[in-house]
Amino acid sequence: MFKIKKFPNTFTILFFLIALFALLTYILPAGKYVREMNSQLGREVPIPGSYEIIESTPQGVFETLMAPISGFYDPVSGVIGAIDVSLFVLMVGGFLGIVTKTGAIDTGIARIMVLLKGREIYMIPILMVLFALGGTSYGMAEESLAFYGLMIPIFMTARFDPLVAVSVIFIGTGVGTLGSTINPFGTVIASNAASVDFISGIELRFIILAVALVVATAYVMHYARKVQRDPNASLVAHLRKDHEAHFLAGKPSGDDLAPLTLAQKGVLVLFILTFVIMIYGVSVLGWWMAEMATLFIFMGILCGLVGRLKEDDLINSFVAGAADLIGVALIVGVARGIVVVMEAGNITDTILSYAESLVAGKSNVLFINTVYWIEMLLSFIVPSTSGLAVMSMPILAPLSDFANTGRELVVTAFMSGIGTILFVTPTYGVLMGGLAIAKIPYITWLKFIAPLVAFFIVLNSIVLSVGVSL
Repeated sequence: MFKIKKFPNTFTILFFLIALFALLTYILPAGKYVREMNSQLGREVPIPGSYEIIESTPQGVFETLMAPISGFYDPVSGVIGAIDVSLFVLMVGGFLGIVTKTGAIDTGIARIMVLLKGREIYMIPILMVLFALGGTSYGMAEESLAFYGLMIPIFMTARFDPLVAVSVIFIGTGVGTLGSTINPFGTVIASNAASVDFISGIELRFIILAVALVVATAYVMHYARKVQRDPNASLVAHLRKDHEAHFLAGKPSGDDLAPLTLAQKGVLVLFILTFVIMIYGVSVLGWWMAEMATLFIFMGILCGLVGRLKEDDLINSFVAGAADLIGVALIVGVARGIVVVMEAGNITDTILSYAESLVAGKSNVLFINTVYWIEMLLSFIVPSTSGLAVMSMPILAPLSDFANTGRELVVTAFMSGIGTILFVTPTYGVLMGGLAIAKIPYITWLKFIAPLVAFFIVLNSIVLSVGVSL
């Protein structure tokens, strides 16, 4: 039997998908919806039933090769792509490089492990609840990339593997997205586009959030306990030496634990304060990537000064930390190249039109579940919660009126649909970036997450089907 010796690299997968969608621009007809300005959303939205086929704009070899570059910044339209996220990732890397150089993180991790000795497993539910709250309240996603460099060494020191750390962060925030309650970038925008109050249907979203979080936490804890008892049970056991060399090199153990100096304590306070400010800025002040990147630059310099680093050490540490995440920054941009090809080839609206035709005339239970699956498919292609909300809600929400289904349920189907598929889609830069930081192969992640995603699909289908009768 033929066996694949090695699963393709993340970049290989993304380049293949770019080429595949470029090929689809030759196969699928090009089309556009007529759009009108929505004053509530502050942007143009498609008008249901207005789709028209237009002149085909297939993407040739040169356009396909340009797509990864245009994923960062489209030189033709001038539209900013993923460059802001990529720069944010690099600034986070520089910040972590400076903090690590002070020794505060290493010594702090060792002290945490001494305090939690025998009870490390309880870090998992506490942190997953916190990350889920971030996901459900303000759509925590890209900013979670800042936590990987901190969490992975902590969990490895506790005799878990990097997969546990990734699961705590990504599944935690992902469950929050799956059961988005008041997420302004998802639920609120989708509700506005559907012309309903975003509080409508919040009860069902709370149910999805609570059940998914309990089951996901139990799933991660079960795997973590297995790894802690037997390191060979880890799905990444074959990478253990590489992981230890990369994440634990030079980390002090409990036996040779040095005391935290006053300067290191000050650095840790600033470190924690940085994330508190970031969360407050995003959720209250409306910050996004530029503001967050500025925060990490400033706080990185401040941490270096408080940690008494010399000028050369501070600058070199920042550059080295940013260099560690250059691969992640590139992945984020390349992933967006897929969307660039689809938009330039004018097939995004075509796929949306197919979705519109699929849901027309269905019974209410069949309708809402069809919407759920359509949103999963669309979010694989357009892995942007706010972007997909503006694209799909003006089309799918009005159709619910003919299926005797509340529009608020369509919003719930949208959020649970995009929340489900983001756990596995290789077009999602946050997922691929997190896996790149943790040095975990994509195929390994799929093996780990598949049972949980299957549960989420069943859960969402049941809740949505029951919801139509409420």
